[in-house]
Amino acid sequence: HLTTSLPLPSEKHHLRPKIDLIVFLIDIKSKYSLQNVEASLPHVNASFFLGKVYFLVTGVGRVDCCSVEMNAVWKLGEAYHSPVLLCELELEGVRSATAQRLLRILEICAGHVPGVSALSFSSLMRNSADD
Repeated sequence: HLTTSLPLPSEKHHLRPKIDLIVFLIDIKSKYSLQNVEASLPHVNASFFLGKVYFLVTGVGRVDCCSVEMNAVWKLGEAYHSPVLLCELELEGVRSATAQRLLRILEICAGHVPGVSALSFSSLMRNSADD
């Protein structure tokens, strides 16, 4: 399911499926996208940040068109203890690899990968980004 911002509408709340993963999309070419993500973050339950929230930054191949400072994005990931993934949607191979990666992360967050928890996987993702 996709939404442009949080909180989700309260109508039909009882019909909404369980949320296993939240991926906040930040377009590096749009300050509005970062502002929208920052405004949505307070609507996420604090316990959800334990391995089930990711920040996906698009447009990283076009640093000449940046409206968002990457330092602000890295600080956001650090403040919310959530991994930051980088993607260039204009490149088919990168787009496909990122989609596959997100599907694998979703499988882990939904509990479909035995022996791997969302929290442990998220910690590995954050630690590998620090290297």
